[in-house]
Amino acid sequence: MKTENNKFAKAEMLIRKPVSEVFQAFIDPEITSKFWFTKGSGKLAEYQPIEWVWEMYGFSLTVLTKVIEENKKIVVEWGNTGETTTVEWIFTPLNKNETFVSITNSGFVGDTDKIIDQVRNSTEGFTLVLAGAKAYLEHQIQLNLVLDRFPKGLA
Repeated sequence: MKTENNKFAKAEMLIRKPVSEVFQAFIDPEITSKFWFTKGSGKLAEYQPIEWVWEMYGFSLTVLTKVIEENKKIVVEWGNTGETTTVEWIFTPLNKNETFVSITNSGFVGDTDKIIDQVRNSTEGFTLVLAGAKAYLEHQIQLNLVLDRFPKGLA
C-alpha cells in the first residue's frame, strides 16, 4: 500500500450561498482577497500561472491551475521548486443556496516530522480560509483571519 496518499491536509465547510457564487469567490482575486490573500495577478484559468500575494507577510507564490470544472472543481499546483503541492477544491451544491466546499492539499514531501508540520499548517490555514469565506459570502464581514493568524510583535 502506498503511504503517499495519506500525506494530505483537508478542510471542509458549508457555505450558505449558491455554488456559482462560492466557486467565483475562489476563481476571482477581487473576491478572494476579501478573505485570504491580499492581491492576485488575475482570475484562475487552466494552465495560466498567476501570482497570489500576502502583503502583510511580504510573501507571494505562483499558482498554476491544472483543472477548472465550472462550479465543481479547481485543482492548482503551488509552492517552492521541488516542494510543490496540489490543492483541490470540490464544490458540492446541497440545494440552490447551500454549497459544501472541500479543500485537499496533497503531495507533501520530507521526513515524517516535516510532513506532519506541513499537513497541520495546511489544515489550519485552509480552515481559516473557509471560515473567512463563509463570513464574507454569507454576511459580508471581513474577519481578517489570515491577517491575524501571525500578528506583528508576536515571536
